[in-house]
Amino acid sequence: QVQLVESGGGAVQPGASLTLSCTASESIPVMGWFRLAPGKRMEFIAAISWRGGGTKYGDSEKGRFTLTTDTAMNTIYLQMNSLKPEDTAVYYCALHRSFIVTMRQSDYDYWGLGTQVTVSS
Repeated sequence: QVQLVESGGGAVQPGASLTLSCTASESIPVMGWFRLAPGKRMEFIAAISWRGGGTKYGDSEKGRFTLTTDTAMNTIYLQMNSLKPEDTAVYYCALHRSFIVTMRQSDYDYWGLGTQVTVSS
């Protein structure tokens, strides 16, 4: 069973930055981030294909969130800048066995437990 370990969440003020990390117990072709805000549907943030498929971002976070990787460690990071109260959510790491980067929640095979990010003054 693939295991995911997420870390880096916390409570910050608007305008602050946070970096989330996710480490998988084995190499899976696609790794990405989703978030679930109170009262909203699960939202795709970003994902990357280890096999050269590139990185895809959701529309709402472009320019503020950046996905980076540590290939050797099966780890991805989500650098979040200029955080806003509407970024408050539980952030989930997810893995997808296909080599195609997809934005659909249902395509992802493995999920972490999530890490809470709260942005409030």
